[in-house]
Amino acid sequence: MQYHTPFEQLSDQRPSPLRSDPEKVLRDVFGYEAFRPLQGDIIAEVVAGRDALVLMPTGGGKSLCYQVPALVRPGTAIVISPLIALMQDQVAALEELGVKAAFLNSTMDFEQARATEQALLTGELDLLYCAPERLTQPRTLDLLHKATLSLFAIDEAHCVSQWGHDFRSDYLQLGLLAEEFPDVPRIALTATADERTRTEIAERLSLNEARHFVSGFDRPNIQYRITAKTNANKQLLDFIKAEHEGDCGIVYCLSRNKVEATARLLTDQGFTALPYHAGLSPEDRAHHQDRFLREDGIIIVATIAFGMGIDKPDVRFVAHLDLPKSLEAYYQETGRAGRDGKPSTAWMVYGLQDVIKLRQMLEASQGNDHFKRVERQKLDAMLGLCEVTKCRRQVLLSYFGDQLEEPCGNCDTCLTPPETWDGTVAVQKALSCVYRTGQRYGVTYLIDVLRGSDNERLRQSGHHAISTFGIGTDLSANDWKSVFRQLVANGFLRADPEGFGSLQLTEQCRPLLKGEQAIRLRKDPVLKKVRYRAASSRRSAALDSISDQTGWEALRACRKSLAEQQGVPPYVIFHDATLLEMLERKPSSLEAMADVQGVGAAKLEKYGAAFLEALKETQSS
Repeated sequence: MQYHTPFEQLSDQRPSPLRSDPEKVLRDVFGYEAFRPLQGDIIAEVVAGRDALVLMPTGGGKSLCYQVPALVRPGTAIVISPLIALMQDQVAALEELGVKAAFLNSTMDFEQARATEQALLTGELDLLYCAPERLTQPRTLDLLHKATLSLFAIDEAHCVSQWGHDFRSDYLQLGLLAEEFPDVPRIALTATADERTRTEIAERLSLNEARHFVSGFDRPNIQYRITAKTNANKQLLDFIKAEHEGDCGIVYCLSRNKVEATARLLTDQGFTALPYHAGLSPEDRAHHQDRFLREDGIIIVATIAFGMGIDKPDVRFVAHLDLPKSLEAYYQETGRAGRDGKPSTAWMVYGLQDVIKLRQMLEASQGNDHFKRVERQKLDAMLGLCEVTKCRRQVLLSYFGDQLEEPCGNCDTCLTPPETWDGTVAVQKALSCVYRTGQRYGVTYLIDVLRGSDNERLRQSGHHAISTFGIGTDLSANDWKSVFRQLVANGFLRADPEGFGSLQLTEQCRPLLKGEQAIRLRKDPVLKKVRYRAASSRRSAALDSISDQTGWEALRACRKSLAEQQGVPPYVIFHDATLLEMLERKPSSLEAMADVQGVGAAKLEKYGAAFLEALKETQSS
């Protein structure tokens, strides 16, 4: 499909002569024949000198929305990026395309920074990446005023939201760009923002007049699965061994200690697993991220500090061992899987202690009442996704204002629909037990009371004599954990804000306790690995269908060798999709190679002959 119409009227709107045509840049530099939906409209808006606010899912092609205008409009594009590793990765990828790109960050010595600044002033750069804290320094602003600028691109724009999961205070200063550079168009981009966050982004970045471009949030290649936490370590190992042996993946944990312990567990089981958290030295973090980007089959075990802007296309799974604080965080983190469009898995285990811990952290935070109210709403939405009985994807997309008409057929609630049961009596027993024991005990103790356990602690407390003692023997301990989890998740019980782990009644539970309201609960399913193994086998369907495995391995070996020579991750040379098309077309000349998607002019010149030789050798062997 071609998207040429957005550019037809640009000639009347150009503030100054353009350096090239957007489609020509797309074809010659990036090696693609057509823009994806919305890309053409966004690029036309920015090329014409107007502001834009862009929401596009991870892997949807956000970078092209400012990289193409940067090569079309005269001057240098300034890209504000929150992470050093991210800007270095993008600059390396652009240099491979023959684009004149550079960055300014704290890793550079004085002479390197000075040379980069001089290149900006003399117009030698197409794009310059810069961290927000550096950009807003008076010296940097003075430098930019002396340069010819084509546009400002504010990447990961959700970092400006004080209610967001990736808030960066330095982003709050970026509104000054509208005052300092009123004639330079600005484009703000993010993959994650509900309507409230979009409004906040527009206000804080002075983009109130900007046109909003909201692409669909759906990532249909990702299979969403959330299951009750029983033995998290065993569940994780079973999941990876059954479905993603040898695959690249990310495992998220809430604490640094858990990250280290999980990485050791996976390593002991024969996986190549590396920890990543703020407690490691910058050198160790950089080394682990570099290995993850360059090597196959690496599993990163990380806190949420890892992943923003990670461009690795073949991450086959993202696993959560702890509950994220919001759907924004969940969507952002799971979105790092399957950027290449191939089937991938977003897998999570979740339990009562996750809910209690997050609610306690929220109530104990230093935020004001408004902040806590917003955070409660976000956590409630996250819990709602966990406990839902209908299609998870429909619930997730609806949160971001995106509607899916039919169930997706690619989430656990679609593949193995959960059963519900009339939990009214069980809930009354649970709530009564909380009340009769004085609202001073945690779930393990409450279950002991309900199931009539004979232990010293119960005898000392006298709770072996209360009316709720032993009235819950019809349910197992795990069943009761599920009941309490759903009561806390749905706001009928709350965790003690003082942090002692006890459960307390809320006003919302009164109708249930009095028998004035019935309730149906979700029955935790007994998962069948076979079902998901069959579903997940689609992940390698494209590769398994390759008849010429020898040719495929030869192309991959060629790519790996070139990547090592250039000091870049293999996907920066070419993505798998480009290698697959080479294998299918089997070009025998550079002219034919130029027609392969993803082979631009610079890469054709640098690597075309090497890949032609690799193809030739496999055909003659």
